[in-house]
Amino acid sequence: MAGSSLLKNKLEEFKLNANDVIHFKLVRDENDVEDYDKSFKPDMTHQVFGEQESIFGYKDLEVKMYYTAAKLNTYLSMSYIDKVTPKRFDGLVPDEVLPKLAQEIPPGYYTNLDDFLATLPKEVNFKPFGEMLHSYKVKTDGSSRNFEVYKTDIDVPGFRDYHSRLQTFLLFFIDAASYIDVDDDRWNYFLVFEKYRNNGETMYAIAGYMTIYNYYAYPNKTRPRISQVLILPPFQRQGHGAELLQTFYNTCYDRDDIMDITVEDPSENFQRLRDFVDCKNVCKLREFQPNNIRVSFNDAMLQAARQKLKLSRRQARRVYEILRLKATDGSNTQQYRDYRLEVKRRLNSPFTKNRRDFQKLKKALNPQELDETMNTTEEKRLEYLEKSFEEHVEVYRQVLDRLAASS
Repeated sequence: MAGSSLLKNKLEEFKLNANDVIHFKLVRDENDVEDYDKSFKPDMTHQVFGEQESIFGYKDLEVKMYYTAAKLNTYLSMSYIDKVTPKRFDGLVPDEVLPKLAQEIPPGYYTNLDDFLATLPKEVNFKPFGEMLHSYKVKTDGSSRNFEVYKTDIDVPGFRDYHSRLQTFLLFFIDAASYIDVDDDRWNYFLVFEKYRNNGETMYAIAGYMTIYNYYAYPNKTRPRISQVLILPPFQRQGHGAELLQTFYNTCYDRDDIMDITVEDPSENFQRLRDFVDCKNVCKLREFQPNNIRVSFNDAMLQAARQKLKLSRRQARRVYEILRLKATDGSNTQQYRDYRLEVKRRLNSPFTKNRRDFQKLKKALNPQELDETMNTTEEKRLEYLEKSFEEHVEVYRQVLDRLAASS
C-alpha cells in the first residue's frame, strides 16, 4: 500500500495542463525565436487533448508551435527533462503529444528548427490574397502601425493551402470550432494583415480572419452568416475585430440581394464586439436618436436597421435596448421603470407562448394541483425575469462604456 501511494505521488509530477505547456509564436525574424515575450499560449486545448486538457507522462514539458508571420510555415517540436517509461512506472506510457498535434496540422510542417528558419528570407515574397478593402492605423506603445483588410475566396491561387494552416489556430482559441468545407463556394474569407517595413522591404504579418457563409433566403435573397472570427492574441484589444467586422458590413450595405446578416452561435466576446459596432452604426439613424428611442421598439426602427444596416430583427431589438438604456436617466424612477418593463416584456415572450400548455394543465389537474403548479411556475418566471434583466443590463453597460471611450 505504501509503495502504491508513493508511486501515485510521484506520478503527480508528470501530470501537466496542456494550456500551460504549448507555446505559439508568429516569427518575423530569427531573434523572435529566443524572445520569450513573443510567445502566447492557447485559450483552450480540450479539442485536441480532451475535456481535462491534460498531458500525462512528462516533466517540464515545452511544446513549440511556431509559424512564420506571413506565410504561416509551421514548426512543431517538444522538449522535457524526464518522462514516464513502462519499465520505471509499472507499465505506464506517456501520452503521445506530437502525433495528436500533427493530426491537426497540414503536411509539410517542420520539425527541424534550422530548416524552419531557412524559410524566413522568403517571407518578403508574400502578398496578401484577394482584394484589399480597407486600411487603417493603430497606435500601440507610442508608435503607429499599419493594417489592411482583404477579402478572398478559396479559388484564389495559393489560398487553399494557406487557409489550411491558418485555421489550425481555431482549435486553440475558439470553443466548439471545426474546420469548414472549403469546397463549398458560398464561403467568403476576410483577413487582417499588419503591413510593416523591414530592411527597406514591405512585409506582412497575419493578425486575424473571419469566415462568412452565404445562405439562401427565400425567394431571391442572401443571408450572410458570420461563422468564425479570430484575432490572434498578439493583436487582441487593439480594435482589429471592430475594423474587420465593419469592413465586412460595408460590403453588404449597397447589396439589394442581402436580406440581413446573422451570426453562428456567437461567443460572449463576439456578441459584445457586434453590439459595439452595431450601436455605433445605429446611432446615426434618425429612428434611434435619443428623442425617438424612449418608446417601445417599433416597426420603423426595425425597418431602418434592416434596410440601411442589414441587421436582423433580434439584433436590431438588442441594439435598441442598449441605446435606450443610454438615453434613460437612471435617477429618474419612472424612466428606468419604463425601460425595465420594456426589456422584461421581451424576456417574458417565451412564457406567453406557453399559454396552450396552461390550457392542457387545466384539463389534466384538479384545482389544487393546478394552483400549486402555477404558483411555482410564476415564482420561477419572476425570478428568471429579474435575474435575466440584471445580466442584460450589466452587458449593455459594458458596450456603452466602450462606446463612450471610442467617441
